[in-house]
Amino acid sequence: RSTDFEVHRNWLAITHSLPIKKWYVEDTSEWTLDYPPLFAWFEWLMSQVAFFVDPDMLQVSNLNYASDATVIFQRVSVILTDFVFYYAINEWSLTDSDIHFQYNGILFGIMLLSIVRILQDRPLEGAFWFSVLLNMKHIYMYIAPPYFVYLLRTYCFKISFFLSISQRHNNFDPTKNTTSLNMFCFTSQHQLGQVMSRLFPFKRGLVHAYWAPNVWALYNGADKFLTILGLRMGFLQADAIPAASMTGGMVQEYSHVVLPSIAPLVTLILTALGMLPALYMLWELKSPTAFVRSIILCAFTSFLFGWHVHEKAILMIIIPLTLLVKHTREDARLFLLLSLTGYYSLFPLLFTPFVICPPPSAPILARCLGMLRLPLLSDLEGGYLWGLAALRFFNDGILLRMLGIDLLTRLPFLPLMLTSTYCAVGVIYCWLRFYRYFLWVEGSSEEAL
Repeated sequence: RSTDFEVHRNWLAITHSLPIKKWYVEDTSEWTLDYPPLFAWFEWLMSQVAFFVDPDMLQVSNLNYASDATVIFQRVSVILTDFVFYYAINEWSLTDSDIHFQYNGILFGIMLLSIVRILQDRPLEGAFWFSVLLNMKHIYMYIAPPYFVYLLRTYCFKISFFLSISQRHNNFDPTKNTTSLNMFCFTSQHQLGQVMSRLFPFKRGLVHAYWAPNVWALYNGADKFLTILGLRMGFLQADAIPAASMTGGMVQEYSHVVLPSIAPLVTLILTALGMLPALYMLWELKSPTAFVRSIILCAFTSFLFGWHVHEKAILMIIIPLTLLVKHTREDARLFLLLSLTGYYSLFPLLFTPFVICPPPSAPILARCLGMLRLPLLSDLEGGYLWGLAALRFFNDGILLRMLGIDLLTRLPFLPLMLTSTYCAVGVIYCWLRFYRYFLWVEGSSEEAL
């Protein structure tokens, strides 16, 4: 079981056992409630069923409680809520899957359903479902700017900057009503400040415990390399360097040793600047395809430059990209490269090498790559993907153990760091190629999706 199991068990207990005013205050467990209120109400609803399965799981003091009934309940509830994802897939005739102790299936399903409704020229429904999504998990703020620009340009404004008289009614009532109802119970009890402090905990640091494969993974890796180099050359003193800085597997703030430390404001500015070209193109093109591309690019940019990005956020890029797989050869090419790189970067979340795939896993991965033949990719891109097999072979540690080298025991975070930095190169490459295609190729010959 992952830590997410205990996270959601604790949230079930909090929402079931405590009054509303204490939901975002309770901190008996380190896994405090830090999702938006609509998701808290979702947990409360499930807790009403959980009470009949095993009431002991709903006691806040029962930390790390994991009865068989509790495990089964959480697994079944995740599977059932995944049907929202499958419904959204059927709306667009796609195939994909997701299983985890978090309720990612329902969230990605709502995200996909919202996008599909926009593409079906049902903007109010699309806005409503996105509002629901944002009120369930605030990470989807990453893709809020394209919704604002596209709906403003195509729904609120009909010709250039002149507001259509026929649309003076409350255009965004579904969005306003969803948010207002969601926040009412907390604002009425003066809990809004506490909710916001839980939703945006900047004290958690620049990166997650396992670095997401983004710009900051490369930045941290460079800082580590320069630190080791500085120690070897005598420029740095070992006693002045924090132990396992940024590689201790803890969620907290760290300072860089050689490179300047990054503040949250820096990540916000870089993210905003990275989004602007995509949003400008969306305003100019105002097409459904441009809307999807802007969502992908805003998710891409937030993933690469955002503060404390979770590695699973790569799925916010891959899933919308599936809508474009059949659109052009370049889209199919980037989907193949990004999906293989992105899914590989999630392997460390699967806990053990046996769960990932039977050891030794590298030959199996290499055979899969060989069967694909990778016809859409260049030799350089294909070589990069073959590097994933080599990296997996190294991370398995079999060769090192045969040579009697105890490297991974001394440096347990090394496989995670290598995975993050290597995959970051592939993700950044896909972002640059996708941006280039949108700005200089697709922008001059936009087609309907």
